[in-house]
Amino acid sequence: MLALNVDLDPGRCRILGFAGSLALTVGGLTAGALPTHDTLPHSSGRAALGVLCVYFGLVLLVAAWWWLGTALRGPRPPAPRDLVLTLCVWAAPLVCGPPLFSRDVYSYLAQGAMVDAGTDVYHHGPDALGGPLAAEVAPVWGRTPAPYGPVFLTLAARLVRLTGSDVAAGVLGMRAAALLGLALLAALLPHLARRCGTDPAAALWFGALNPLVLLHLVSGAHNDALMLGLLCAGLVAALAGRPVAGVLLVTLAALVKAPAALGLPAVAAVWAATLKGRARTLRALAAAAVLALAATVVVTALAGTGYGWLGSLGTPVSAGNWSLTSGLGRVTATALGGLPGDQQLAGLAVPLWRRLGLLGTAALVLAAWLRRARLGAVHALALSLLAVFLLGPALRPWYALWGLVLLGAAAPAGRLRTGAAACACALAFTLMPDGFPPGGLQLALAVCGGTLAVLALWWMFLLAPAAPQVAASRARTAL
Repeated sequence: MLALNVDLDPGRCRILGFAGSLALTVGGLTAGALPTHDTLPHSSGRAALGVLCVYFGLVLLVAAWWWLGTALRGPRPPAPRDLVLTLCVWAAPLVCGPPLFSRDVYSYLAQGAMVDAGTDVYHHGPDALGGPLAAEVAPVWGRTPAPYGPVFLTLAARLVRLTGSDVAAGVLGMRAAALLGLALLAALLPHLARRCGTDPAAALWFGALNPLVLLHLVSGAHNDALMLGLLCAGLVAALAGRPVAGVLLVTLAALVKAPAALGLPAVAAVWAATLKGRARTLRALAAAAVLALAATVVVTALAGTGYGWLGSLGTPVSAGNWSLTSGLGRVTATALGGLPGDQQLAGLAVPLWRRLGLLGTAALVLAAWLRRARLGAVHALALSLLAVFLLGPALRPWYALWGLVLLGAAAPAGRLRTGAAACACALAFTLMPDGFPPGGLQLALAVCGGTLAVLALWWMFLLAPAAPQVAASRARTAL
């Protein structure tokens, strides 16, 4: 009912989304993932008001994004240039505000300081560093080794060398790195969409203006932004007939964060289509593997961090991480724990479910690869990364962007993309603004803030348009 009465003018969507981002930023000043000395108790009035404000703004931003997507199917759809302007307007308040929904940016800073100090981040957690940066890391990650590649850790070390122990300056530096990744996405997604035969404007809307991008890549400053920017650059290069550059760029993306390595078979598939003779796919895969291995050796040698990141790839399997499979494992363990003599079996439930999840991921990735000729290499890669997100050992809302960003550029309009957009909207509401597990009071405040935003939208789009009609009716009556 609400959607039928909404004015889908992109300009109004831009203003509405800006209001949402501004409310998110204002609320984050008291309820966000603040430095420890600025964090307020959940029961304080300012923190409560901040949660209300954050969820009020979140509903406005998500609604603006959804209606902007509807405008793309209207008689006057916005051009990619207009969407880039909208992205800048929506992101501007979040760039200036505190981190929201995660404290990972503080872990990045501490790990960068460890690398700069010569400490092995692949064997020690931030607790080994000590000092003001380590004090900001969430306790669950204090003793956890870094799971990131040498490209990102070297960048983090250089940033910390510039900003020192100034937490605010470090956060802004990490956010600048994330914005570089976002700029690559905004510049390259239209080109990738054209190569894949889809609408460039829709790709920008789905992949760059996505609420998850704004909340977690811009505000949260997650390194997934840089990973995705380099991954898209590699795919565009490969599709433009430069497969060697494509392999090198995708390798750099994987040396930021490992899931991007799934892009190497996609580049090899594009490369194979340009080759002649037998075993084209095997030849392309072999060439891509050799190039990626050589680039990894060179980059790791230059970074000086060593190859410990290969062993730390198991960090997401730690007990502190939750996922679909670990959740099923915990439910199974609880059920078996109540039965006599089944304590040992209950202890095996979580590892068993995680292994099943890895097997399921491998099966889905293989199925997507086998259908790459019909789907296209980029579409198959998007589905593979979504499989990793759904069945992998750790589940975070921003992990969904690994596949969603590429899905928007490669998948044709239809139920799949609509369903994925709806899932992105739902995932935007799954975390509290301070990055910690929610309490009952916080959940109640979040619901109240979202409800107030829905009422405000109802008034704006249903009652407000009726006022001119009532005035006109009264004028006709008076005549």
